[in-house]
Amino acid sequence: MIKPRACILRTDGTNCDLETRHAVEKAGGDAQLVHINHLRENKNSLFDFQLLIIPGGFTYGDDVHSGKILAVELLAFLKEQMLEFIYTGNLILGICNGFQVLMRTGLLPGDDTNNITGTLTHNDSGRFECRWVNMLVQKSNCIFTQGLEDSVVSFQAAHGEGKFYTDKNTLNKIEDNNQVVLRYSTASGELAESYPDNPNGSLNAVAGISDKSGKVMGLMPHPERFVEYYHHPNWRRKKDKPHGLIIFENAINYINKK
Repeated sequence: MIKPRACILRTDGTNCDLETRHAVEKAGGDAQLVHINHLRENKNSLFDFQLLIIPGGFTYGDDVHSGKILAVELLAFLKEQMLEFIYTGNLILGICNGFQVLMRTGLLPGDDTNNITGTLTHNDSGRFECRWVNMLVQKSNCIFTQGLEDSVVSFQAAHGEGKFYTDKNTLNKIEDNNQVVLRYSTASGELAESYPDNPNGSLNAVAGISDKSGKVMGLMPHPERFVEYYHHPNWRRKKDKPHGLIIFENAINYINKK
């Protein structure tokens, strides 16, 4: 069987790309690191893959705004490819800086690349937050979180601009469409509206969202940093499968069934 292929997008300032490749391969996929210039120059095509992942980091030094320049690059050179990629049933995952990029392309929370309706802005704490956080998985049609609904997962957050913010109408629409897939919570699953359980002050404790189709997802904490038992600081007491691995396995299983 041919393994599902994942394009892990890279550019200046990307990090966690190697960890993301390991996560995809451990989940049963075939991952390739692809520089944005290779897509722009047609050395690679998005249609060589079934999964696009924009990993974490500080692309272009977070100049202007975090994720802004890469978002402009994607819209200027690859907009039609990305829209067709989604339309034909493929998956997109944005992690941390990748989530910021997807928000600034307009692919999240909706599919309108001409209208950016939300952002991820500076943490309320005024500083970079790097620690493990808990999140309650919401019921949704998101491919990446299937089977995890109503459970509490734990990933490492590492960001300075992770506060989800939008206008009231957009927030209501996201909630009504069940597009919020992850909310910051306590270890027992109570929603975390305030610091420190909510590491950035996100509205409605939003940690991750999807588009209406459930095929495009962005989240601030890093699932690729928890695909082995020993990745978790309390790994000796962990009995269940690493939560991050399930995110990637869901994507691979979905592609295999297409």
